[in-house]
Amino acid sequence: MDIVDELKAFVATAQTGSFTAAADQLGVSNRLTSKYVAELEGRLGVRLFQRTTRKVGLTPAGEDLMARAPALLDDLDDLLAEVAEGSRGFSGVIRISAPVTFGEVYVVGMLERIARRNPGLTFDLRLSDRYADLATEGIDVAFRMGRSEMLSLKARKLGTFRSMVVASPGYIAQHGAPAAPAELADHGCIVDTNRRSPRRWVFHRDGAEHAVNVQGRFHVNSARAAVHLAANGFGIAYAPRFVLFDMLDEGALVSVLEAYSEETGPLSAVYLEGRVLPRKVRALIDFAAEDIRAAGIL
Repeated sequence: MDIVDELKAFVATAQTGSFTAAADQLGVSNRLTSKYVAELEGRLGVRLFQRTTRKVGLTPAGEDLMARAPALLDDLDDLLAEVAEGSRGFSGVIRISAPVTFGEVYVVGMLERIARRNPGLTFDLRLSDRYADLATEGIDVAFRMGRSEMLSLKARKLGTFRSMVVASPGYIAQHGAPAAPAELADHGCIVDTNRRSPRRWVFHRDGAEHAVNVQGRFHVNSARAAVHLAANGFGIAYAPRFVLFDMLDEGALVSVLEAYSEETGPLSAVYLEGRVLPRKVRALIDFAAEDIRAAGIL
C-alpha cells in the first residue's frame, strides 16, 4: 500500500477527529480510510490513535507524527506540482472558503479566470458567513473581511474594503437625507445582522468618532438583501462598496453622509500557520491580489 495514501488518511483523521469525516474530506470510503490508518500503524509498529465509539484521539506517537506529517505531504505535493507545472500549469484540488456575498459577487468570477489558465485545477468553493475551521474542514485558503484574531492563521492582506451609506432617490425625496450620523436615529435603517455590531454604525470626521444606534423594519443577514431593500425605497443601508455594483452610477442609489468617513477594513486571504503553503494555493492568492486590484471592486 502507498505510504502517501496512508499518511493522508492519518492526517485527515487527526484533523477531523473521525474516520467518517476524514473519508468525506479525502473523497474515499470510511472503510478504506480506516484500512489506510491501520496499515500505517502496522508499518510503524505503534498505535497512532486511541479509538472510542464517538471519536478518535492521538496517542503520543500519533502526536509526534502529526507534528511533521502535514508539512511532509505539503513538500511532496509541492515537489510533484513543480515538476508537472513546467509543462501544463497547476493541477489538483484547492478548497476555498469565502463569505456568501463576497463569494457570489467576486470569488466565483476570479476562480473562472484562474481556471482558464490552469485547466488541471479543481476548485471546492464553500460559501458561508461563519468562519470556517480551516484545519477541521480541510480548507486551503479562506477569504476574510475584517481582522482575524486567530493566532493559528496567517493572513495576507489583499486590499481594503469600504462601506457606504446609501438610499434610493425616492426615499431621500420623501424623508430627506441625514446631514449628520446622529440623524440616522430618526430614519428607517436596514440592519445587516452579519456586521460585527449590526445596529451600531460608526463614522469619523476630523479625527472624532461619531457612532449612532439605528433601527428599522428590516433586519437581514445579507448585505445584498440590504442593498436591494434600500434600492426599493425601504430605508437607508450601510453596505460594502463591492455589493453596490453599478447602482450608484445608474442612479438607483445615492450616497449620503459623504462628509464623514465610513467604515473600512482589510480583505485578507488566510491560511494555517506552520504549514508549507502549496504552490497552487500560493499562486491562487497571488492571482487574487492582482485580480482584485485590476477589478477595482473595493
